[in-house]
Amino acid sequence: MPANDLDVRRELLECLEYQRASVRSIVEGLSEDAWHTPAVPSGWTVAGMVEHLGNAERHWFQQVVAGSDAKLPWDEGRPPYDPTMSFTCERPSSEVLGYYRAMCDQSDEILAGVSLSDVPRGKHGDDEVPNVCVVILHMIEETAAHSGHLEIARETLDGGTDLGLR
Repeated sequence: MPANDLDVRRELLECLEYQRASVRSIVEGLSEDAWHTPAVPSGWTVAGMVEHLGNAERHWFQQVVAGSDAKLPWDEGRPPYDPTMSFTCERPSSEVLGYYRAMCDQSDEILAGVSLSDVPRGKHGDDEVPNVCVVILHMIEETAAHSGHLEIARETLDGGTDLGLR
């Protein structure tokens, strides 16, 4: 692989990890009650948003990139994904954050074994995903967007500001 390709890969993965770390930084120290309090009128909670980010990591890297659709203990008792419902989760914050970290770790393991130009083994609905690079870029965008949502939620819930890494 040419050095420039290695540089792009390294920068993309560093950017993804930076966004993940920002999410973890924003929610650190938030009270258990606040994790489960709706943050906006649509009803989503911090716990639900962090679980959603874990589910996005799982979907895009395990299911789309690796082509795996393995069930996990986390799935037990969880409703099926419904894009019209608010993101909520009643599990304790430590479990939600643990799930998110575990999904990120799984993603990193998968990414270690593929190149940016590899064609994913799975699909995203009926959409063809052209390569792994597109998936990484999508997850950077997804994580960054929800990091901003979490910053707003944190300020609304307990007044915390400037907790992200930017």
